[in-house]
Amino acid sequence: MLVNKLFAVFVFVGVPFVLIGAFLNWPKMIMFFLCCVGIIGLSGYIGRATESLAIVSGPRVGGLLNATFGNAVELIISIFTLKAGMVGIVLASLTGSVLGNLLLVLGLSFFAGGIKFKRQKFSMHSARYNSGLLIFAVIVAFVIPEVFSMTMNPEKTLNLSIGIAIILIALYLAGLFFKLVTHRGVFSSTDEPETEPEVPEWTKGKSILILLLATVVVAFVSEQLVHTFEMLGAKFGWTELFIGVIIVAIVGNAAEHVSAITMAVKNKMEVSVEIAVGSTLQVAMFVAPVLVLVSLFMPQTMALVFTWPELVAMVTAALLVINVSSDGESNWFEGLLLFAAYIIMGIGFYLL
Repeated sequence: MLVNKLFAVFVFVGVPFVLIGAFLNWPKMIMFFLCCVGIIGLSGYIGRATESLAIVSGPRVGGLLNATFGNAVELIISIFTLKAGMVGIVLASLTGSVLGNLLLVLGLSFFAGGIKFKRQKFSMHSARYNSGLLIFAVIVAFVIPEVFSMTMNPEKTLNLSIGIAIILIALYLAGLFFKLVTHRGVFSSTDEPETEPEVPEWTKGKSILILLLATVVVAFVSEQLVHTFEMLGAKFGWTELFIGVIIVAIVGNAAEHVSAITMAVKNKMEVSVEIAVGSTLQVAMFVAPVLVLVSLFMPQTMALVFTWPELVAMVTAALLVINVSSDGESNWFEGLLLFAAYIIMGIGFYLL
């Protein structure tokens, strides 16, 4: 495939030059471009590996693996950003991940799949389950800290964030156990189109090895990427909010972007929705809380308190996706609707 060859070029050009540039102190603009190219290329390999695992292990486990390794990229970038003391960019990147997965990735998946297939179906049980968790994770767990923190000092706000973080992680793990173990049969879709059995591109062992190697390399490239953020703000006049919401989120979630859209075009909407919405839930209920706890060991702590524009955007995105996906069906126009919402919010964050 042409796309796979392109990702291979990105990796074998971007990663070595990032390594060389790091030692030779190349200009920050060149390093930013090379880091983005390298991370996007590595994300392509992560997507192919998880697609192979999805064929072996089923759509839900495959979607979970894709979301997990895709979010591992963002988690690594965020940890290095926290280390650099850029808490605003970390919170903004979390916002960007939620908006990107719900509106950009899911929107493009619905649109691309809808162009090829008039109507695509996915599990209504999963849609309802995801809707409940979206309301809890985005509206309850994110809005409440902001509301209560208005009358709290920074120490109490951090303590509230730590408590919420622990609850979110526990609930996320309980949700996985519920969905994959105790109620596994409930989420088995009967609407999946009958197709010939697929042969995975890579073996299970090779896929896992590539995932691990890609994640390690991403960690190095991500550290170099973080060093370019101040230059971006100074050169283009971009705020930390815009860099986090748009730039970091898109680069950090490239794996999910590619995989979800590819799956939708193949009419595998179960996997596509699981990647996009599952990744959002993982960011909100696992990645964000973990970063709050990790920040306790950093020079600057991070409370789970977003700005009002971030909160309004995330709540709006969650409610829009819940409304669009509640019937367990999708089409190209619904995808266009989600994508348009992402563009509107992107313009807003750019002009802030």
